[in-house]
Amino acid sequence: MNFFPVPEESQERQLGIYIFMTKEDGIGGRLRREIADFKVEEISDLPPEQPDGKFTAAIVTSTNWETNRLVRTFARRLRISRNKIMFAGTKDKRAITSQLFVFDAPLEDVRDIKLTDVEVRDAYSTGKRLDIGNLFGNKFEIRITELDVGLPEAMGIADSVSGQILENGGFANYFGVQRFGAMRPITHLIGRCIIEGEFKKGVDLYLGADSEYESEEFREARRSLRESGDYESALQEYPDVLGFEKAILNHLVAEPDDFVGALENLPKNLLMMFIHAYQSYIFNRILSRRVEAGLPLTPVEGDVILKLDKHGLPDHNSWVSVESHNVDKIGKQVGAGKAFVSAPLIGWESTFADGEPGEIEKRVFEEEKIDLQDFIIPEFDRLSSRGTRREIVAPLKELDVSEDGDGLLLKFRLNKGCYATSLLREFMKSNSLLDY
Repeated sequence: MNFFPVPEESQERQLGIYIFMTKEDGIGGRLRREIADFKVEEISDLPPEQPDGKFTAAIVTSTNWETNRLVRTFARRLRISRNKIMFAGTKDKRAITSQLFVFDAPLEDVRDIKLTDVEVRDAYSTGKRLDIGNLFGNKFEIRITELDVGLPEAMGIADSVSGQILENGGFANYFGVQRFGAMRPITHLIGRCIIEGEFKKGVDLYLGADSEYESEEFREARRSLRESGDYESALQEYPDVLGFEKAILNHLVAEPDDFVGALENLPKNLLMMFIHAYQSYIFNRILSRRVEAGLPLTPVEGDVILKLDKHGLPDHNSWVSVESHNVDKIGKQVGAGKAFVSAPLIGWESTFADGEPGEIEKRVFEEEKIDLQDFIIPEFDRLSSRGTRREIVAPLKELDVSEDGDGLLLKFRLNKGCYATSLLREFMKSNSLLDY
């Protein structure tokens, strides 16, 4: 199938993203010139109402709030542990987002929450908890501004890109830049450190890796720590806004060699994000290599296919192998959106596909020079990962593109776990992660 390589200078390459699926040069531009340019509405799996339930469910709309910071602030206002606040998916910070939260707190306390740029609405009692992934998808309204071309040309390019994506049944389901950190794309590197048991290396990377996109105050504090290795001095120098870094530094001042304990100061979902980001990096590389090898995103012999669950979404726990006798039948099912070709999110129970897809998966994994058993992490048992598989094509639903002021407005819906930026990159084709 046709593909178009990402330029060598593109920052996407460090995230395992090597290809575009559409041929146009792109409209350029940037996202989030204004916070209101990026709106996300979660399509939630609402828990049933139960008047005497111990939990409180509510829809939370927030503007420019990072999810972990929002949870921490909620916990302080409600005087509960942040572990008693549940949500299904982490959302973008620089955006207006609406999503379901479930609180282990009284209904009236939740209704009384007042925070700047946060609205808590439609609160009710329920007896059901909420886990990561308990959602169906997300609706997006996103403006692309500061285009590299005029609006008429941008609309022409957008129409062509949209047509190619729809013809392909969707777009390459890369994990987007948010998975790795647009400002400091290092979460996958820290994840690898944890997988390898290099906890000091991971801590020092989290604390000390700086970025040209950070403020000079942040960069200077990180550089000073890298040069001195003095955690006590760093604790005084780091700005208070770097709250997670300061929590780690506080621990290391008291327990200088306890790097596992230092990492435990981070929220569980952030620690999990490190592992997930490393798995995502490997997935991105496998997907890129598949396309570069000339394999289609449709089924070939050896592929592992995901069936649909009761909600019509890819079931990551129900697989079938493609063999010579069923390749045509499965191809029709995939073409109709009733099944999905997959690639692995590596874990300690992972098995690889057969045939040429499996050879690509194994080759990428071998290049990482790790072992499947490394995903069993005795020091952080809750971070250990069995692994699973994920669809390599993200279906695109309800796409509408229109002119909006000096930019383009895209409205669309994606399944859970699919990244809007992985769609928008096909339109924009920017070399800078910060444009997304």
